[in-house]
Amino acid sequence: MNYVILATVFILVMAAANIYIYRRFLRLLTPWFSRYAWLIPVILMLGEVFFLLENAVDLLPPSVALYYITSAFVGFTFMLFVVALFYDLTMQISRRVPLDRDKRRTLKILFDVTMIVAAAAYLLRGLSQGLRPPGINRVAVKIKDFPFARYTIVQISDVHVGQTIKQRFVADVVARTNQLKPDLVVITGDLVDLPVARIKEDLAPLRGLNAKVYFILGNHEYFHGAEAALDYIATLGIQPLLNTCVKIGPPQRQFNLVGINDLSGERAGILPPDFARAFAQVDATLATVVLAHQPKSINRVAQYRCDLMLSGHTHGGQIFPFGYLVMMQQPYLAGLHQHRPGQQIFVSRGTGYWGPPLRVLAPSEITQLTLTPAGEG
Repeated sequence: MNYVILATVFILVMAAANIYIYRRFLRLLTPWFSRYAWLIPVILMLGEVFFLLENAVDLLPPSVALYYITSAFVGFTFMLFVVALFYDLTMQISRRVPLDRDKRRTLKILFDVTMIVAAAAYLLRGLSQGLRPPGINRVAVKIKDFPFARYTIVQISDVHVGQTIKQRFVADVVARTNQLKPDLVVITGDLVDLPVARIKEDLAPLRGLNAKVYFILGNHEYFHGAEAALDYIATLGIQPLLNTCVKIGPPQRQFNLVGINDLSGERAGILPPDFARAFAQVDATLATVVLAHQPKSINRVAQYRCDLMLSGHTHGGQIFPFGYLVMMQQPYLAGLHQHRPGQQIFVSRGTGYWGPPLRVLAPSEITQLTLTPAGEG
């Protein structure tokens, strides 16, 4: 029933967006283009219906290319909606500018051509950035009482191994992570985007990571069977942190690493987050790094020692300007932030992508965090 409701909402939103794109943008373009412009929203809508059916009943044969195409339609609708909104607002303003009919017609033709070129560039940029391998984002963080002069954590987040992100992508992420020679690797949720039984071979390269690896749940693990995912991930030599704390480092030189289950667990009714249980094991005299998938988890640790929280979930917005909608739910979109005195949070833009293989102004990343004591070099 929940899926039926979500599917209905999805179809209604996509239909409304496509109607708006046609009525307020494509239909108003110069006649040589607008004559066949209705085909664009129709094709997009058909692709989105196929995308929905594929997710529900595996309608299409297994094909990365087909999934790329159908999922990209969802992203294209959003991107064209942004273009249409800008076009609509600009046209509304231009009508108030006093111009004679010939000048207005000439300017409209120039503006229409400019918007068509801009829309094409926007879509192509989204594809080029979405399909590009993740970059290395190097971040320096100073932490009070940190016991090491220099300690490197590599954060991998939101890989979304599933329909299009496969073994080759994961193997490349592992190889590039190993090249960074981290002291520790953390995977901050949304590693899987299909039931784990279907992607075991795709996840298998993670066994090759050359450092101790810890994993926390993201919201997508709950969608596809969190307990089964945890069981298999543990066989890869990766240690899940489920509302618990471990000490990192030799005796007399340690810091706390805390893992919190994702907030989605409260709604799902399984493996919910338990901040009190996790922090009951924390030695508050030691520097503390917390792994929590959603950035808004930082609002739940005000009374605990949390020198640095590592999160993901937002994808940096993935497709600009979608990030502004994300920030209505999450306090931070990407990067390192001072949340309150003594508490910092770093939000990864994600290593993979979800849904359409599109990114605009939000490149994917493997994050190399270099932790040093506050007040020292």
